[in-house]
Amino acid sequence: MHIIVGSDHAGFPLKATLIAHMEASGHTVTDIGSFDAEPVDFPDITRSLTSRIANGEGQRGLLVCGTGVGASIAANKVKGIRAAVCHDVHSAHQSVEHDDVNVMCIGAQIVGPWLAKDLVSSFLAAEFSTDEDFRRRVSKLAEMDAQR
Repeated sequence: MHIIVGSDHAGFPLKATLIAHMEASGHTVTDIGSFDAEPVDFPDITRSLTSRIANGEGQRGLLVCGTGVGASIAANKVKGIRAAVCHDVHSAHQSVEHDDVNVMCIGAQIVGPWLAKDLVSSFLAAEFSTDEDFRRRVSKLAEMDAQR
């Protein structure tokens, strides 16, 4: 799977660990920044990542910032993006299985490297359910997107 990854300065140190983990698991990773620990505004990184996901350059995205919350708010403003903050393994896979989430946001100040790797593995292994209830609900989310 092709994954687009981005971080702000708070997520920068953890991002390198996660990129190595994803590549070791056989995924193709495109890192869109930040590329150092200098302060950067998370909406700028989020805009760059979500535009790539929305136009099909990657199947899923991973945003790493301080808490994951700001990145999630920003990502969900982009048509076609369904982002979730995931700090537990259950949410990481169920957000994809039930809600067809395509961008996971995690907080480097909330989770450590060990848990973050488990979150990423769970998120990337998950597939959107074929259950009609979940498909119907996500279709309604697409309708909401179309009304923007």
